[in-house]
Amino acid sequence: MGYTLPEDSLFLGFDSSTQSLKVTVLDAKLTIVATETVHFDSELPHYGTKDGVYRDPSGNGRIVSPTLMWVEALDLILDKLTKSKLDFGKIVAVSGSGQQHGSVYWKNGSSAILASLDSKKPLVDSPIWMDSSTTEQCREIEKAVGGALELSQLTGSRAYERFTGPQIKKIFQTQPEVYKDTERISLVSSFMASLFIGSYASIDETDGSGMNLMDIKQRIWANNVLEATAPGLEEKLGKLAPAHAVAGSIAPYFIHRFHFKESCLVIQWSGDNPNSLAGLTLNTPGDLAISMGTSDTVFGITNDPQPSLEGHVLPNPVDPKCYMVMLCYKNGSLTREDVRNKCAENSLVVSNEYLERTHPLNGGKLGFYYKDYEILPPLPVGTHRYVLDNFTGNPSDNMKAHEVLEFDAPSEVRLLWTIPLNESSCGEIGMPTPPKRIIATGGASTNQSILRSIANVFGCAVYTVQRTDSASLGAALRAAHGWLCDKEGGFIPIAQMYGDKLEKTSLSTKLAMPAGDGDLLAKYTLLMKKRIEIENSLVEKLGRIKS
Repeated sequence: MGYTLPEDSLFLGFDSSTQSLKVTVLDAKLTIVATETVHFDSELPHYGTKDGVYRDPSGNGRIVSPTLMWVEALDLILDKLTKSKLDFGKIVAVSGSGQQHGSVYWKNGSSAILASLDSKKPLVDSPIWMDSSTTEQCREIEKAVGGALELSQLTGSRAYERFTGPQIKKIFQTQPEVYKDTERISLVSSFMASLFIGSYASIDETDGSGMNLMDIKQRIWANNVLEATAPGLEEKLGKLAPAHAVAGSIAPYFIHRFHFKESCLVIQWSGDNPNSLAGLTLNTPGDLAISMGTSDTVFGITNDPQPSLEGHVLPNPVDPKCYMVMLCYKNGSLTREDVRNKCAENSLVVSNEYLERTHPLNGGKLGFYYKDYEILPPLPVGTHRYVLDNFTGNPSDNMKAHEVLEFDAPSEVRLLWTIPLNESSCGEIGMPTPPKRIIATGGASTNQSILRSIANVFGCAVYTVQRTDSASLGAALRAAHGWLCDKEGGFIPIAQMYGDKLEKTSLSTKLAMPAGDGDLLAKYTLLMKKRIEIENSLVEKLGRIKS
């Protein structure tokens, strides 16, 4: 059975990411009709952020973003859409994504302010996903529920420093008066949704699973974890909601200021990675997505999740019957840009020349680059370089590694622009190895040299999508899906919305790079095994998480 969306209707999808706010507009045929972006550093310079955040100069890993910056960016991006002559009266549903794990603390009385926003005036520090200052709180929460594995099996992940639960626990322990004066705690996603409906929006089940606080099987708050985090927490968090549910109708502020229709629905906002999964239309086990943005993430779907000490399991935002599995590496595009600026004359052209000039195996060189505290593996800021003696890529190689202080510039670039993943990563999160195919997204997915590296190291074909920002695209798609679910009175599979017409929409994928050479894949797998050995020794020596 197929479903049709109302003719001449529009669907708005936002992505409030670390460095920018983006929006994608889809029509009833799921074709992109408009896009806009607000870059925080350059367009809102008065907040003084770098890469969209404030880093604690003491080096303790605390990283935050100014909440009001996100609010002002929303007004600015809607003004841009107005200037582009977008007809807001045709928008029937809005949804969005927020950077996962970021949190917003509403003071007592904030609900009244939300309900009375003045349309004649513009809308004008939250801990975010990059924050890594809560190691002690992570260990305390794990201990309280019986250990890291027990917490993972319950909530989908062991306790991670960037997750909201440990962040809340630290606020309660170090700033008890702030916690006491907090009326509501939102994620970035539910905070933005709250602005759109003029009241507190629920946290959706998918983004909520990235907090270390939710029972992923029952889709409810886990009482024993709440108790181990802070008193009275459930009341401050509010109820959970399915990702496809209606958060509410659009607030009068947006009706009067931008001329939205009163009937416009706001569909639950979710996290950026779940929205990317929706935007990439991942619906077959064996499909793997790699998102290359501020962080590098790899994710797919499974019917049989196996939570472990590595990676994350989250409810699938567009299919309640299955789950999303994910690995996240904090040091992504920002780290690559630092090395490009230093070693490749701040030039993408030069860095691509280096990639084409160097061999994929890079002569047995291995590099570990951490501009920020890393998640996988759990290591502090620093750089570590190794060379494997006489490496040829044969199983008989006696792969002994010795550490060096630096590499030549081409080798440095090759190491940074090759995603530190291979098929072993797929196995860690329960995905088939090798993957059936890879869909690449994020800013770096437009780089053919990087896509060639991915095809080589994974041994499968790489596809791309029209919109590199798959999170805002997925949010617009989820707005349409949520509207349809509401119209039909219950959940319907999202695939029934586009049926067999997927290739005629802006959601279609195209082959960007064929599968790499099988012999090269075997040699790269040997290299990765040695990388993992060195990684484990670094964690033993320097790691910040001790089980």
